[in-house]
Amino acid sequence: MTTSERRVSTSAHILIIVLAAAVIAFIIHLVRSRRLRAKYSVLWFSIGLGLAVLAVFPGLLEWLSDRFGIAYPPATFMLLALSFLLVLVLHFSWELSRLEDRTRALAEEYALLREEVEERLGPPTGDGSS
Repeated sequence: MTTSERRVSTSAHILIIVLAAAVIAFIIHLVRSRRLRAKYSVLWFSIGLGLAVLAVFPGLLEWLSDRFGIAYPPATFMLLALSFLLVLVLHFSWELSRLEDRTRALAEEYALLREEVEERLGPPTGDGSS
């Protein structure tokens, strides 16, 4: 298959540009409405920018495929997508581990504070009155 036979069609090229712009706009909307934290938006901006770069330079995927010896450029795209997902899962696993540690520390602090309050004021009565 020659390079000219592997070219992305114009309609597919336009679709990629529209998708990249939509992803970036959606990320901006989520960050501005405080539904996505800025630190996580970096990951998603990288996806949007990656799609935008591939849309603006459609030969880049073919060039990368040739560089890595991959005969089918969509396979290169899938490899890049899977690599990104692996990094994303690793990042979220690290973040989850960190949050578990913080939750455990907070629970221990709460238990110590509750014990101290009960020592000073006595145990709660349980009848709803203070």
